[in-house]
Amino acid sequence: MEGWSDRHGPYFRFRLGPRQILGVADPTAIATMLRDRPNGFRRTKLLEAIFEELGISGVFAANGDAWRAQRKVVMAAFDTGHLRSYFPFLVRVTERFHRRWLEFARQGTEFDLQADLMRYTVDVVAGLAFGVDINTTESQEETIQTHLNQIFPMLTRRLTAPFPYWRWLRLPADRRLDRHLAVVSRSVADLIAAARRRLEARPELRAAPENLLEALLVAGESGTELSDRDVTSNVVTMLLAGEDTTANSLAWLIHLVHRRVPVLERLNQEACAVLGFCAFPDRLETVSALNYTAACIHETMRLKPVAPLLILQAIEATKIGDVCVPRDTIVAALMRHGALDERNFERASEFEPERWLARSGDGSVSTRGERISMPFGAGPRICPGRNLALLEMNMVAAMLFRNFTIASLRTPHGGPVEEWLDFTMAPSKLLVRLALAPGSRG
Repeated sequence: MEGWSDRHGPYFRFRLGPRQILGVADPTAIATMLRDRPNGFRRTKLLEAIFEELGISGVFAANGDAWRAQRKVVMAAFDTGHLRSYFPFLVRVTERFHRRWLEFARQGTEFDLQADLMRYTVDVVAGLAFGVDINTTESQEETIQTHLNQIFPMLTRRLTAPFPYWRWLRLPADRRLDRHLAVVSRSVADLIAAARRRLEARPELRAAPENLLEALLVAGESGTELSDRDVTSNVVTMLLAGEDTTANSLAWLIHLVHRRVPVLERLNQEACAVLGFCAFPDRLETVSALNYTAACIHETMRLKPVAPLLILQAIEATKIGDVCVPRDTIVAALMRHGALDERNFERASEFEPERWLARSGDGSVSTRGERISMPFGAGPRICPGRNLALLEMNMVAAMLFRNFTIASLRTPHGGPVEEWLDFTMAPSKLLVRLALAPGSRG
């Protein structure tokens, strides 16, 4: 689609089976559409139906009043105050992850980078959002990620299918998905049961829930806003979104910097200067001082956003730019295309973290370009977990570049790293080998 926009301009039409779709690559028009949610544009009816069929129609797929009720609870759980109170748990998960990578480095073990990062992210989400320390980082058994990882590829398959074949014919892949969803559902039921027991044992939590799951359950008890199905759907949604997107962004970051020696040296110097004798950030204020690390993360998300494509649907007839759009038109918003345009960013195809640093020299991250590069979306439906995601990425990046060097990074077949879009965009499988950095805190 980005290639079609290069050829035909910022607005173009194409067909996907019986569906006619309008492609939009103009960042200004995209930002306008995103701000016009949920009244002017919505998640597509197809996406909402597929999520509903799978039993995971949480805040991501919901529309209208259902979205408003869920969004209010989810946003409150990820506000700055809650993140501050959650931070000690994040430190504990990072400490375990540091120990794991230390062992890999000492043994010279090559490991699957994305799979390992997903251990970290799912532990963080389960702890911070659901109040449970599932500790997949140190587990030797099959983890919930094994089953979560099967959902997004099948979602993509169904969303792009020319017709909903699975409603009449269950192929082997569909039956496998059912089995994985059954395991995830049992795990989610255990999380919900544990949260209900906490609420029974500590009635004061109903007035001040300590995590997202408790807040969802209290909202469900207090009225008709949230059903038990809404609670379950949002638990699965948070596990999926929190695991996949942040892990993929970190994998892209490591891929983009591993052969850029000046960038690696500066990341190491900043981590050593900010962390001192610590192996990873142990205070929230420390994270905010990692300015160059944050700039590298912003630059990674500009070049390799995990959501380079958003599919919207017009609720009523409207105009997008100069294009008249009928009611129910499906719109493919190309979120990355403007960020790769030389008219918006100089040397747009190059990895240059410095572009995100303020020109004043005070080291703070600039907002320049944020209206073009929108990795978390924009408007009322901007990603509710963006602050947590940025915090996780800074924690892992600082820990990595303070203590390790990247001895090798390769694909299993030895070829170049490719972009894979299975609902979110990930790098093709990466195998990494770490070595201890001079002065590492082992």
